Order: sequence, then C-alpha cells, then structure tokens
Amino acid sequence: MAMPMESSPPLFDVDESQAALFHALAEPTRLALLQHLSTGEHRVRDLVDHLHLAQSTVSKHLACLRDCGLISSRSEGRASWFSLTDPERLRSLLALAAAMLSGAGAAPTVHEHLHDPRVGGGPADEGDPLDASGPPDDGIPLGEADPR
Repeated sequence: MAMPMESSPPLFDVDESQAALFHALAEPTRLALLQHLSTGEHRVRDLVDHLHLAQSTVSKHLACLRDCGLISSRSEGRASWFSLTDPERLRSLLALAAAMLSGAGAAPTVHEHLHDPRVGGGPADEGDPLDASGPPDDGIPLGEADPR
C-alpha cells in the first residue's frame, strides 16, 4: 500500500486572464507586432507595410494584444495609432522567458512544440504551414515577405 504524499500549497495562483496573456504572447505574428511597436507608435497601415500582412490579419492580432492590455490605441483623424502600454515590463517579461528557456537548456521551436506528441501535439495536418514536409526554410523571418 502506497503512503499518501504530503503536498505543499501552490507557489502561485493562476487565472484565465493570465492564460489569455500567454495565449497572446504565444503567436509569432503578435510577437513581431510587439517588437515593431517597441520602436515607437505606429498606425495599422505602417504595421501592414512592415510585416507584409493583410490589414484584417494585423487588425485581428492588434485586437488580441489590446484585449490583454499589452497595447493601447489613440485616434487621430481617421487613423488609429498603436503603442505598447508598458514597454519596460514587457521587455522584462520576455527577458525572463529567455532566461527560463536558457536555464532549462531548452530551445524549442514552434514547429517542434506543435508536433510533439509529449505535449499533446501530433503529426502535421495536410496543408499545415508548419509541416516539415513542406518547402525548405527560405531564411525569411516570420511576418516578412520574400524580397525577391
């Protein structure tokens, strides 16, 4: 007969708002938007041009980031200008994430994580843009168009 193990109280509490924040940070395009906004305030048009994405895609990602309190917007005429709400805390959070990955000796990629059965992933679906059987990596960072 196994002896029951004593359990300690949790070191921290978690709630849905934290899950929403980490969900927002889990998308490479949203991280690219945050990185671009770290250089200063930008209009949607600027972000569309820089990231070579559809305006609807940029707007959808900006809404997610705004809902999590990571960015804010202000209107000027017909334009909306977006900026980071707390650049220093965001920088600190991302630096802490890098330190945690480094300290654990981990360097996961999105593809590896999404398709690792140990974490609930599985084989890539047909048409999955992250499928390893697709075309070779062209070396262009996420969110940037091929300059050719």
